[in-house]
Amino acid sequence: MLNSLFSTAVQLSGRTFVLGQYLTLAALSATLAAMPAIADTLESWRFDAQQQRLDFATDEGVQPVAQWVPNPDRIVIDLPGIRLKRPKIEQPVGGAIQNVRIAQFDPFTTRLVVELAPGYRVDPQQVKVVPTLPTRWSVQLPKPEFVTGAPESAGTLPVAIAVATPPTDTFGGIIPQGQALTWLQQRLLALNTGQYAALRPGMYFLDLDTGNYLSIGGDRNVPTASVIKLPILIAFFQDVEAGKIRLDETLTMTRDMVVGGSGYMQDRPVGSRFSALETASNMIITSDNTATNMIIKRMGGFEAVNQRFRSWGLQHTVVRNWLPDLGATNRTTARELVQVMAMVEQGKLLSPAARSQAIHILRRVQNKRLLPVGLGQGATIAHKTGYIRSVLGDAGIIYMPNGKRYLAAVLVENNSIPSTARGYIQEVSRIVYAYMEQAAGLSVTRPSPASVPPFEGDTRSGGEF
Repeated sequence: MLNSLFSTAVQLSGRTFVLGQYLTLAALSATLAAMPAIADTLESWRFDAQQQRLDFATDEGVQPVAQWVPNPDRIVIDLPGIRLKRPKIEQPVGGAIQNVRIAQFDPFTTRLVVELAPGYRVDPQQVKVVPTLPTRWSVQLPKPEFVTGAPESAGTLPVAIAVATPPTDTFGGIIPQGQALTWLQQRLLALNTGQYAALRPGMYFLDLDTGNYLSIGGDRNVPTASVIKLPILIAFFQDVEAGKIRLDETLTMTRDMVVGGSGYMQDRPVGSRFSALETASNMIITSDNTATNMIIKRMGGFEAVNQRFRSWGLQHTVVRNWLPDLGATNRTTARELVQVMAMVEQGKLLSPAARSQAIHILRRVQNKRLLPVGLGQGATIAHKTGYIRSVLGDAGIIYMPNGKRYLAAVLVENNSIPSTARGYIQEVSRIVYAYMEQAAGLSVTRPSPASVPPFEGDTRSGGEF
């Protein structure tokens, strides 16, 4: 009866799953307390004893390595690049399956083990390890057979189990995803210690030439702060191209649109008039919150903007509140920000003329204290920064001196001391740029601290930092 009814699931990174009878509330609390601050993590797992199937999910794509190991018979699945960072989980099952275990095999590998009860065996060639997504996998076991003794044909050495290839991923349907930059990922994971240990970053980098990528919490849903203004700008220029908005038309600043935070427009008298182009430019260059609200209103409000985001294939990027959004209700992921920039850079969302205008505005952002600090001499960036109390971020397109391009999005939560989060983003930018330089065969040349431009902007709540 236990074998036929047993089913359990575990919450490992903030999502809700049904818990089996063996997982106590204390164990759940311990699991949550031990969650890693960053890194690709095992998000959930569930063993269905009736179906003889192990399902698991990670917060980033993974290519498992599986094998059958005898004496005692067990199916071992290693998840390279995935970290658990908590004590071993051991869940008894019953019947033909003795238990399911999950543990950290080495610093960057999580291991899942399905151990059979004594006397039971499965044919390793019949074990199926298949993905539905790069982050969602199932391990289907054949029906275990009870045997007496150990047949000579069974062997005594581990046997590799074939693992299917996850479905090909793309960015905006036009850039095939290449290889994960594992070494660079591990280098950045090692950065999250000492003064940066309390930070919780979500980041995604994409090499436009190769499709190679780096993701640390890149699919985690986080507050956008003012970085949301980047996709809003792209949607704005789409409306311009569609003839819905003219760049020279006049927008009137009404009282309901005036808010605090960054920008100078709030200090102008109610009823002041600005061209649509001037308003959109202020939204980006000085991160003007009043300008942003005027642009959102002119485009038709939240639902119109969110519908546009959905039409681009974005699932998590959403505007729910007027800027400065101190309640952190506007959300996105680092990966989706990179997806937007990839589509822009490849000419999918805007015509060459409109893209040129948008990039020109994004190059003029006044806040140069985040990603730009880590770039080498001769490199430029078209980007948008953002800061509210819960998150500090920057996302943009980096143009290297030899013409190489890569995309970056870094959003850091838990920045109770904003200068610490700022230093972290700067260091991440340095490390990634140095890697890209080496890959491109360029000499490493970075600006000295003295050459970093001073901060320009407003540090009031909901502004730029």
